[in-house]
Amino acid sequence: MITKPTNHDSGAPLPSRREALRLLAISASALGVSGLTGFSLTTQSTMLNRSIPSTKEKLPVVGIGTWQTFDVSGTSAHDELLQTLKAVHKAGGKLIDSSPMYGRSEEVVGELTALSGIQNQFFYATKVWTRGREAGIRQMEESMRKMQRTSMDLMQIHNLVDWKTHLETLKTWKTAGKIRYIGITHYTDSMHDELINIISKFPIDFVQFNYSILARNAEKKLLPMAQDKGLATIINQPYAEGRLFSLVKGKPVPVWATENDITTWAQFFLKFIVSHPAVTCVIPGTSDPKHAADNMLAGYGRLPDPALREKMATLIGSM
Repeated sequence: MITKPTNHDSGAPLPSRREALRLLAISASALGVSGLTGFSLTTQSTMLNRSIPSTKEKLPVVGIGTWQTFDVSGTSAHDELLQTLKAVHKAGGKLIDSSPMYGRSEEVVGELTALSGIQNQFFYATKVWTRGREAGIRQMEESMRKMQRTSMDLMQIHNLVDWKTHLETLKTWKTAGKIRYIGITHYTDSMHDELINIISKFPIDFVQFNYSILARNAEKKLLPMAQDKGLATIINQPYAEGRLFSLVKGKPVPVWATENDITTWAQFFLKFIVSHPAVTCVIPGTSDPKHAADNMLAGYGRLPDPALREKMATLIGSM
C-alpha cells in the first residue's frame, strides 16, 4: 500500500466548514469524544461496521494507514501520533495498517499502542515484503516484535512480492494461530487483474488495493470479484495521493452534500468509497488528531446512494 500524507481539511473556507458542522448538528460527547475540535457526529451512536466474510467478524469501515505518517522519531511527533490513535479509537476506528516498507512505522505503532492503554482494542495489519521463505519468516517475526503482538490480526503479502512462497507460510501460520487472517495487496490499476487471478484460485481472507472517486478501475471487476468470492477489502490511496484535495482547495463542500451528512471534503471522498457495498474498510493516513477524527466521520450518517455517488463523481470529474 502506498499513500501520501495530506493536510486534507484546509481546502474549505472556515465559514463553510463551520456551517457544515452546524448542519450535522450533534456533539462528539454522544460518543465520549469531547475535546476534539471540530468533531461532530450524527445521531448514529456507533461507526458503521461490515463483516469479514470468512468469519463474520465485524470491522469498522474506517481505519488508519501508516505510510510516511508514522515513520517518525522524537517526542513531539510521538505525542501527536498517540493522540491520533486515541482519536481513531474514540470514534470507533479499529484497523491499523502498516508494513516493513514503511520505515519505523511498525515500531512506532507498537510503542504508541502499548502506551495508549487500549493496546488490545485495535485490529493490527501488516505485511511481508521480501523474497524467500526464510527471509519472509524472519521479517514477519520482526514485524510482530516491533508491533508488540504475540499474534497478528492480518498478515498481507505486500505488492505480491514472492506471493506463492509467502502464501504457503501464511497458511501454516494461520493454522498455528500466529495470524488470524491472510491478505494480498497492491496499489496500481495495472495489477488489478493479477489480484483477481489470485483471489479466484487461492484461499485468502483480505485483498487490499487502490480505489478512489478519481480512480474507479476497481469497480469494473475487482470489487465485484471480491464480493463474489467472499473476501474482505481494504482500500488504499483513498485521496489519490493527495490530488483530490488539490482539486477542491478553496472550494466549499456543496450544499447537496451537507444535506446528505457529508460536511467536509475528507468525508466526501471517503463516503464515496465506503458507500460501495463491497468495501470493508478504507485506510486514510494522517498524523493529525483532528484530521483522524474527521476521517472517522465517514463511518457515520447516511451513505450516498448510486445516484448521489454519480453526482459526486461528476462534480470531481469536472474540476
